[in-house]
Amino acid sequence: MSSAEGFKEGSLEAPTRHPLDWKNPEFYNETALFTELERVYDICHGCRRCVSLCNSFPTLFDLVDESSTMEVDGIDKQDYWKVIDNCYLCDLCYLTKCPYVPPHDWNVDFPHLMLRAKAVKYKKDGARMRDKVLSSTDAVGRLASIPVVSQIVNVANQQPAMRKLLEKTLNVHPKAVLPSYHSDTARKRLISHTSDKRAPEAVVGTRGRVALFTTCYGNYNEPQLVEDLVKVFEHNGIAVSLVKKEQCCGMPKLELGDLEAVERAKDNNLPALVEKVEQGWDIVAPVPSCVLMFKQELPLMFPDDALLRKLRGHIYDPFEYLMLRHKEGKLNTDFKNPLGKVAYHTACHLRVQKIGLKTRDLLKLVPDTQIEVIERCSGHDGTYAIKSEFHDFSTKICRPVVNRVNKAAADHFSSDCPMAGHQIGSGLNDGRSPTHPLTLLRMAYGLN
Repeated sequence: MSSAEGFKEGSLEAPTRHPLDWKNPEFYNETALFTELERVYDICHGCRRCVSLCNSFPTLFDLVDESSTMEVDGIDKQDYWKVIDNCYLCDLCYLTKCPYVPPHDWNVDFPHLMLRAKAVKYKKDGARMRDKVLSSTDAVGRLASIPVVSQIVNVANQQPAMRKLLEKTLNVHPKAVLPSYHSDTARKRLISHTSDKRAPEAVVGTRGRVALFTTCYGNYNEPQLVEDLVKVFEHNGIAVSLVKKEQCCGMPKLELGDLEAVERAKDNNLPALVEKVEQGWDIVAPVPSCVLMFKQELPLMFPDDALLRKLRGHIYDPFEYLMLRHKEGKLNTDFKNPLGKVAYHTACHLRVQKIGLKTRDLLKLVPDTQIEVIERCSGHDGTYAIKSEFHDFSTKICRPVVNRVNKAAADHFSSDCPMAGHQIGSGLNDGRSPTHPLTLLRMAYGLN
């Protein structure tokens, strides 16, 4: 009998999240893991509400339906990994679909169960070279942003012959969108902003000055995005500086299951971030996944880390911060240019921060601007869409978003996640490119 047949009324309390007990040796007990996988898979089979979210759930349900018993007990347990490998930890099943999350007695946390499985697999078998390379964003960024090297890499990534070679050697799909690299990184462009000594505002709420965690992607791949953020914030009278030093937030290693690498990244990043907080700065990062790491994933991994607790209350998504300023009566609403119609895709890792649609709310303040919100996953995940074995699944997941963008016939399409934006652009396949919300805001202000 499916576990879902034993349904009982759930709690009316708000969903909660248990810390990830990854330091406990039992966390890596493969027998215990498979017992829990079978339990949760059985609940999911009886429910099937998440079938449209990603490829993990259709994979699971197909395995059930094609088994001899048409129940989870008929699945070869080695096929459990097919479900796990298709999960890219977007967290949407936990946030938007699952009725059995804690404090429900069934205590289902599908993303963290998938994370546990990935960690068990990584500890036992390590990772293939392709996955190590793709998750080493700092090392790849430093190498690929060397002058001349960046030009070679960017040209090679556009050449069919080189892409075929990349597929053969690393299993990177030849049609996947690969990011460009810049030798003139965001941190190089904005180094002068570290000299701002403005005192924090003496009010409860935002401090009126922010330190930028540029992120690997913002630093190496789209430094213009970080410049747009700086222009918009300074136009609003917000002082901007750089965090003294930074490295990858750890999200790519988290998705790989390399939790010890996540801990090393946390230990390297926290001192500089907390130093800024203690000096009276708020922290802002332009990529939702990186903000989510410090707001949610790291606190769940390290619930007793005092420095992390101090940082957690002072790190913001850019539009979250600007809308807090608006609430405080400090947002500049003197917009010069309308934006027309914007097809706006809400990134998964922004939605699961549970801050509401702050990007939409701010862009709606621009006169003669219409925002059409698309709340559906793009299927990118940073690396999932790049891998040969998953690229076609990722484009299928993204297809409803592409269809919505086409139907909107908007002047711009946009996503807070720049990688999701490019994934949508690839699906459109008509030469259109995404315009990031920060770029749209800079345009609305008429800033050069």
